[in-house]
Amino acid sequence: MTSDDARETAATPADIPRLFVQFVQAGDYEGLASLYEPDAVLALPPGEQTRGNAAIAEVFRQVFTERTPGGEGSALQPVLLADDLAVTSTRMADGRVTAEVARRQPDGSWRWVIDNPSM
Repeated sequence: MTSDDARETAATPADIPRLFVQFVQAGDYEGLASLYEPDAVLALPPGEQTRGNAAIAEVFRQVFTERTPGGEGSALQPVLLADDLAVTSTRMADGRVTAEVARRQPDGSWRWVIDNPSM
């Protein structure tokens, strides 16, 4: 497990999906949650909304315990940037598309505010 201080942060919105994959592969669910603002909303489990870092870490722990993470053959779509907000999206190999809203933090890093992993 990595301490929060030692974890890499997203310098750009496009870094967030890369770090997401890195943290999933490491089984670092707190690392995954660190990619989100403290009151962020995640559209998981399906049909529900999870809010906050601790709850997001727990949802990912359950999701990735139940199934192997995908990602092979996925393609990050162009980031849409408007000042301190960005939309990130990934087209998954199975055809699903993710949609996330990121915000620049006071320290210059980026975190997701809203995440819908299956559009």
